[in-house]
Amino acid sequence: MTADVYVAAGSNVDPVRHLQLALRELRQLYPQLKVSPAYRNRAVGFEGDDFVNLVVGFRTSLTPAQVRQQLQQVEAACGRAPDAPKWAPRTMDLDILLFGDMVSNTPGLVVPRPDLLRRPYMLKPMMDIAADVMHPVSGKSIGQLWREFDSAGHEMTTVLVPF
Repeated sequence: MTADVYVAAGSNVDPVRHLQLALRELRQLYPQLKVSPAYRNRAVGFEGDDFVNLVVGFRTSLTPAQVRQQLQQVEAACGRAPDAPKWAPRTMDLDILLFGDMVSNTPGLVVPRPDLLRRPYMLKPMMDIAADVMHPVSGKSIGQLWREFDSAGHEMTTVLVPF
């Protein structure tokens, strides 16, 4: 069985370079990779340099555990240690937002990712590449969720990330 998977990618340590590297690695794994525009925004949860975030989408027949393992390998290729602290600067952070219509609260695989509905830097880039995709819990499209989102106070500026 195949599933459409959407993954948030973000970095605040030399972010353009690390996103370029991550996108090259991801495109090797998933040649039909869809890539959203990238957005710069303030760090959330700690004081630090701004993040640059984007969302990628791909179709796969791999299991969520296999995809997660591949994403961790891409993070490692970008210099992220497996035990890196959560609320700290990072070279690369890859988070599964949606895995088809799967709903899971299993430790290590919470999908849909709750932050998708709370973080404009996840929701907006996903809307850019998957506006018609339905959120499996809310029953609303990503485009509708973005239109209903209060983005006031969440400044994001577009950043070019060539790859």
